[in-house]
Amino acid sequence: MPIQSVLDAHCHTVASGHAYSTVSEYIAEAAKKGLKAIAITDHAPKMPGASGYLHFLNQPKLPRQINGVALFTGVELNILNENGKVDLERGIYKWLDVVMASLHVPCFAPTTEEIHTAAIINAMKNPLIKIIGHLGDPRYPFDIALITQTAKETGTAIEINNASLDPSNGIRTGGADIIKEVALECKRQSVPVIMGSDAHFHAEVGETQYAQQLLEDIDFPPELVLNRSVEAFTEFLTTPLTLMPNPNPPA
Repeated sequence: MPIQSVLDAHCHTVASGHAYSTVSEYIAEAAKKGLKAIAITDHAPKMPGASGYLHFLNQPKLPRQINGVALFTGVELNILNENGKVDLERGIYKWLDVVMASLHVPCFAPTTEEIHTAAIINAMKNPLIKIIGHLGDPRYPFDIALITQTAKETGTAIEINNASLDPSNGIRTGGADIIKEVALECKRQSVPVIMGSDAHFHAEVGETQYAQQLLEDIDFPPELVLNRSVEAFTEFLTTPLTLMPNPNPPA
């Protein structure tokens, strides 16, 4: 069944330090492509070259809609250690719409599967973190079943990252098989996913073709894809989380 995508929830502007477009350029491109919404999720401060906390604190000043495209504020937090610590204060990111957390080599050097799994699980226990980003980097092996189970318990969505599936992306080479296993486990456990372009240039906004193809190939339930409508995405973001005890805590 075709997977619908009307929004892009993972976009980086020049404020990320290694991206090349502005908010206005993203909006113009999104409008041209017929997208209904985008989220600006710049890298948090521990990423080399990223903006400081004031960039994120001031994001609510952005208009909620420009040229017919809804604009969600956001951040891609860096997970810093196995305790799930991230690199912004809660008092700052609690005001943002889309709070994503991911593992990045400059901020958390790869170590063991056990430590990576603990780091992701503990980040998901933070009720303000709604999405775990790009779980397809082969440098960060993790327990797929346990991570997916925790996502279900905490009400966290898993990103299916288009950039990680792009054959031309040499940084995460070998990640496609991991992402497929993640998607299959999300299907088995009925965990919602969000497709993200991980755009670092405005021409990439809304480009989720590899993610869409993967989900269609495994007959992923469209009702679990948050990109299907702005309403579904908004409802997910505003639903209070109920934290449940983890029956299999990391050692």
